[in-house]
Amino acid sequence: MSAIRFTHIDHCSVIVTDVAKSRDFYGRVLGLKEIAAPKEFDFVAVWYDFGGTYIHLLRKAQPDTISPRHFCLHTPDASAARAHFVSLGVPIEETVKIAAADRFFVRDPDGNRIEVLQWLRPYAPSQDGRLAQ
Repeated sequence: MSAIRFTHIDHCSVIVTDVAKSRDFYGRVLGLKEIAAPKEFDFVAVWYDFGGTYIHLLRKAQPDTISPRHFCLHTPDASAARAHFVSLGVPIEETVKIAAADRFFVRDPDGNRIEVLQWLRPYAPSQDGRLAQ
C-alpha cells in the first residue's frame, strides 16, 4: 500500500480566452457559484465552488487544443439537463451509452468538453467494467 493517501479530486482547471463569455457560460448556463480567487494571484483566474470541489478558469491567449479531455458534472436528471441546454441553444453531443448511466457532452465557449452524467444505479466495476488491455 502506498504511504500517500488521497481523499478526492479538489479541482480541475480549464483554459479560457474570453473571461466574460466564460463567466456567462459557467455562471448562467451551468449555474455554478463564482467565488473569489486567491488575492495573491497576479493573473486572471475565475473560481467556481461546486459543493467543495472547484473549477478554475485560467485566462490564456490561445485556447487548448480540442481533444477528448473533459471533466464531468453529475446531475440528478440528465433529461432536464438536456432540455436546459437545448433551451439555451447549447449544442449537445451524444456519446457512447454506458451501463447504468445517462450522459452527454456540451462545450464551453472555448470548446472545452464537459460531460453531464446521471447515474441510474451505482456503477458496478465487476459487472459493468473491463480493465484496460
